[in-house]
Formats: sequence, C-alpha cells, structure tokens
Amino acid sequence: MSPEPEDPTTVHDDAPVTTSKSADGSRELLGESVTINQPAAELFAFWRDPSNLVAIMDNIISIETIDDVRSRWTGKGPAGRDVSWESIITQEIDGREITWQSAPDAEVANSGRVEFIDAGERGTVVRATIAYEPPFGTVGKIIAKLFQREPKLQARRDLRRFKQLMETGEVATAARTRKQLEEEKA
Repeated sequence: MSPEPEDPTTVHDDAPVTTSKSADGSRELLGESVTINQPAAELFAFWRDPSNLVAIMDNIISIETIDDVRSRWTGKGPAGRDVSWESIITQEIDGREITWQSAPDAEVANSGRVEFIDAGERGTVVRATIAYEPPFGTVGKIIAKLFQREPKLQARRDLRRFKQLMETGEVATAARTRKQLEEEKA
C-alpha cells in the first residue's frame, strides 16, 4: 500500500521561485529589458559586484557582500518597514548571465536571472526576470502599488537608471545633490 499523497496546499515547494508553483498563487513574476550602448562584459562586471547595485536600485538601502556568491540585501518595505534577505548566486555564465535565489529564511522570497545579450552595434540587451513573494502578501502588494514601490515599476526604473549610469557615467535626477545645496548656501 502506497502512502497517501500529501495535501498540495501544505507541501513546501523548494524549487527556485522562478520555476516553482505556489499553491496560494502568492508569487509574482516580472520581466523587463533595456538596450544599453556598452559591451556585455562591462555591464556584467558592474552587475556582478552587488555593492554597485545600490547606485541604481532606488528601493535598496544597502547590500553587504558576505562572500563571492552571497550578499545581504536591505530594502524599503511596505508602510516604511525595511526588509532584509540573503541572496545567493546559483549560476553564473561569465559575461552573459547571473542567476540568484534568496536564502530559505528570506523576508522577501525571490529569485531571478539577469542576462546580457549582444545586440551588435546597438550594444547589449539587459534582460531581468524576477520572481518574488510580496512581503505581507496581498496587503503588502496593495501598499506597494499605492506608494509606487511595486516591483515591476521599480525594475523598469532601475534598468533605466542602469542604462543612464553605464552610458553617461551618472544617473539623471530632478533632485539637487548635496554639493549643489552647499554651493547655493555659499
């Protein structure tokens, strides 16, 4: 006699978030891409150092490198509550692709892949595919939308800032910098 199958709503799916099936449908999947007029190797090298990403990811407060494949991320969560998680690089194809998965105890379960695809004279297509479980479930998702912290919107903006930084050396902003404020006071 074979054992009774487990109730699928109680089974923990430990597959990467981008491929697993959540019984409650709580996982979100998003994909965004941008073409950047720079070689793939240069873009890959920038992205491969997690500490660089704070400069382009508006929702990320800090990224602490733990070792060559692990880093601790802290981001802005719904309702002003910061969230933190450990990210682990699970696959890397030099100059072409970085795949990651959050550690099992992550406040924001997430995984994804960033691909750097040669676009000839136009540069490189950077494609990000991200899956995540919104913090605080549906309530967190609604709050994120209200405050324009929705991950799909953030991913699009982050890639646009990445393009600006890599093509011009700076991220355009309407806000005045600290240096500009000091010059105005002088």
